[in-house]
Order: sequence, then structure tokens, then C-alpha cells
Amino acid sequence: MRGRPGVRALDAPAVMVPAVGALAACAAVAAGMWPGVRPLDALGAVLLVAVHVPLVLLRRHPGPALAALVVLALPYHLMQYQHHALVPAEVIAMFGYAVLGRRVRVVLSVAGFLLLTCVVGMAMRAGGSSVREQIAVIEGVVAVAIAVQVWRGHRARVAAITERAERAERTREEEARRRVAEERLRIARDLHDLLAHSITVIGVQAGAAAHLVRGDRPLDRDELGEALASIAATCRDARTELRGTLQVLRGTEAGPPEILPGVTAIAGLAEAARATGLRVALDDAEIGTLPPEVGVAAYRIVQEALTNVVKHAAASAVSVGLAREREGLVVRVADDGRGPSGGTPEGFGVLGMIERARSIGGTLDAGAGDGGGFVVTAVLPVKDSAPVGP
Repeated sequence: MRGRPGVRALDAPAVMVPAVGALAACAAVAAGMWPGVRPLDALGAVLLVAVHVPLVLLRRHPGPALAALVVLALPYHLMQYQHHALVPAEVIAMFGYAVLGRRVRVVLSVAGFLLLTCVVGMAMRAGGSSVREQIAVIEGVVAVAIAVQVWRGHRARVAAITERAERAERTREEEARRRVAEERLRIARDLHDLLAHSITVIGVQAGAAAHLVRGDRPLDRDELGEALASIAATCRDARTELRGTLQVLRGTEAGPPEILPGVTAIAGLAEAARATGLRVALDDAEIGTLPPEVGVAAYRIVQEALTNVVKHAAASAVSVGLAREREGLVVRVADDGRGPSGGTPEGFGVLGMIERARSIGGTLDAGAGDGGGFVVTAVLPVKDSAPVGP
């Protein structure tokens, strides 16, 4: 086993052979000093040493080692040699197999059956004292095996509990990372929608003010003041929304909570778009009360759609419609501009609108209109609400 030098050292014959030899020597001394029914002779000594040999391979091959030990121990016991001399080797073999082996119950049952056979054989050949002695030896060995099995089961339960705890901890960490990623994506969408719309509107309004100043006709102070006031109002709204977004990003609760934009604020988007020279028609009658998440999604979709119209469409008019239907709130923004340059709109604007609609279970389609221009249609589900109208 690579990477585990300690295991290699324990498996090496240089370590196992001397230890097993010392154990066999101690067993031989015990059998010689306290003989059983039959004194230890040459055959008994050979069997006693042979029983200890499989212990050298116990760690690498616990099953074959236990089987070999049982096969060699049976004739030793049947010949009525000193029974207790083999108890340490039998206990070590049973213990090692209980810890390292497979199909422990089956193998230990077979080993117990063979030992019982040994007891019956001795009962047919010797007196009752020898039988009682061997039964005591078998009981000791089996008790050790049962104790090891209990310990092994406890260790398995502890390992299972530890694994479940670690898996639960990993699940909590993954859930926390997922929520952080979702929150970052939401903040990124908010910042994109806010900054793209505000900067675009301010740029158009500033361009209009510069045109008034540089134009050949006399300067109209009221018109210039209205353009500059629109720029200031757009800056204030952007600053308010940006403060709320950064407050969430920093995780602070200082100051009053910012009011989330909703469908009632779409009129302000239409007014800001009109300040750039667009003709904006807004139809938001009878949409009823909406959940906050639906109102925010509708506001952001209209905001991004109007930003795209101002930046890319070269349109003169745009219509914004909000209507309650059976499937929920339908948001539609259509312009009379030049339409998409290709088959599929590109950029983060349309992608952001699609993600915004999907975040609350809705859908969004964007593409060329039937009569030209570009049309954005979003369907946002509204739970537990009846449609307005027939």
C-alpha cells in the first residue's frame, strides 16, 4: 500500500515473524510446564508451531489465515494436548478477522461449528473434565469474537454519523455559496439596469442641452433649464437606487430602508425617456395590486427596454403597455426604430431581461415587430390573483 509506510512495516515479515515466533515459544513453554491429558511430544510441538504460522499473514489475508489456523488447531485439540496454550493464537486470529475480514458472521459461525465438532469428538474419546475444559476455552474465544463484533458495529455507526454530519456541513456550505452567487447576480443585474439607464438618459439629455447652447437660434433659458433639471432628477433617482443596492451589498442596515421601485415608478421612466425627445405612450390602467417581486421585475424590464430604445433603436416613438391577463402580468415595450441588426439580439441587456423574468418564474421574448421596430414582451406570473377584465 503506497503512501502508508506504517502499514508496510506492520505487514513486513521482518516484524511479524519474530513476534509470532515469540508467541509460539511462549505457548510451547506453557504446554510443556502444564501438560494436559496428553503431554507435549514432537507431533504436538509441530502442530503447536504450525498453528501460529498463519498469524504472519493475518493482516494481509485474514480469511485464509483464520481458516488455516482452525484446520491446524482441530487435530491439536482432538489429540488432547494442552488446550490453553493455543488460546492467545486463536483469540488473535478471531480478533484480526473480526476487524479486517469480510462476511464476518458467516465465517465466525463456521469456525464455531468446527470448534463444536471438536468438543463432540473429545467427548467421545475422553472424560468429562476434558470436555468442560475445552468448552471453557471455546467460550473464551467466542466471547472475544463477540466483543470485537460489538466494537466493530459501534465503530461503523460512529463512522456513519460522522459521514452524515460532514455531508450535511458540505450541503450547508454549498447552499450558502449558491445563495451568495444568486445575490451577487441579482445585484449585478440591478447595477447594470440602473447605471445603463441613468447614464444613457443623462447622456442624451446632456447632448440636447449642449445642442441648445451651441445652436444658431437664440438660447431658450426655460428649455435649457428643463433639460438640466431632468439631468438633476435622473441623477437623484440613480443615487437613491444606488445607495440601496450598495447597502444590500455591504450587508448594513444603517438608515431607513430604501423603497423598491415598482410599477408605479414606470411613469417616471416614461417621463425620463420623453425628455430625450421620444414620444412615449404608457398604458398601465387597471393592473391592480402586484407582489413586490413582480413590480420590481416589471420596472427593471421596462427600464432596460427603454434604455435600449434610446441607445440603439433610433426610434421616434415607443409604447409601453402593462396588462393583467390570465397568465399574469404582461409587459410589452415596442418601438418604431430600425429593429434588430441580426436574427438574435446580442448583449447583456436582453440577457439581463430574460434572467429577470425567469427569476420569478416568467418568460420574455424579444425580437422584430410585425410592422418593424423592436418588441419586448414579458409574461410575469402573479400568484393567487384573478385576471382583470372579462
